[in-house]
Amino acid sequence: MTRKLYLFDFDGTLVDSMPCWSGKMLEILQTAGVKYPDNIIEIITPLGDGGTMDYFIDVLGVTMTREEMIEQADRVALPQYRDVISLKTGVKDALYRLKEQGCRLYVLTASPHRMLDPCLKREGVFDLFDEVWSSEDFGLTKANPEIYIEAAKRMQATTKDVVFLDDNIHAIATAKEAGMYTVGVFDSSGAGFVDKMKQTADLYIYSMEELDAI
Repeated sequence: MTRKLYLFDFDGTLVDSMPCWSGKMLEILQTAGVKYPDNIIEIITPLGDGGTMDYFIDVLGVTMTREEMIEQADRVALPQYRDVISLKTGVKDALYRLKEQGCRLYVLTASPHRMLDPCLKREGVFDLFDEVWSSEDFGLTKANPEIYIEAAKRMQATTKDVVFLDDNIHAIATAKEAGMYTVGVFDSSGAGFVDKMKQTADLYIYSMEELDAI
C-alpha cells in the first residue's frame, strides 16, 4: 500500500531544537531547586509545555505557578525558535519530495504555536503542511493514544493510513498503540535509546534523507 498521509513531530524531528527545548525545562527545575530523575527529558518530551509544567507541579513538587514557568521558558526559548533554530539535514528536500508524490503532510507537536509557527515560517516550509497542530489544539498530550486517533479523524482517515514520525520513544510507542505506522527518527538527545527505538518503531531512520525507505 502506498502511504500518502504523513504526520510529523516538530522538536528533534523536523528541527534541531531539543537542546533549546530541554534547556528551558531544566532551567525551570534548577530555578525551583527540585531534584529530578536522570531520564527527565525522556519523560517530559511527549507531554509538551503544558503537560510538563503539570508534571513539575504534581509530581516533582515545583512551587512556581504555571504563569511563572511559562514566562521563564518563553524568555529562554522564544528568541531561539523565532530567529535561530533551523531544519534538520534533509528535511526540506524530503518534504518537497513527498509533496511532489501527492502526499498530504501534517505536524503534531507538543510545542505551542508561539514557538512552532514562526520557526516553520522562517524556514519556508509552513505552507507545505495541510495542518500544523500543537497538542494544545486537542487538549491532549502525545502520551495519550486518543490524540493520534483524533488527528487521523481530522485528516478524514484512520490511524492505519498514517505514517507518524517522531524522535521520542514514548510518542512512537503511543502512536503505534493507536494504530499508526511509526518511524523513529534519530536525534542526538535520544542517542542512548536507539536500540530501544529500533525495537519499538516500525522503521528507524537516522535522517530524513532515508524517508524513501518507507
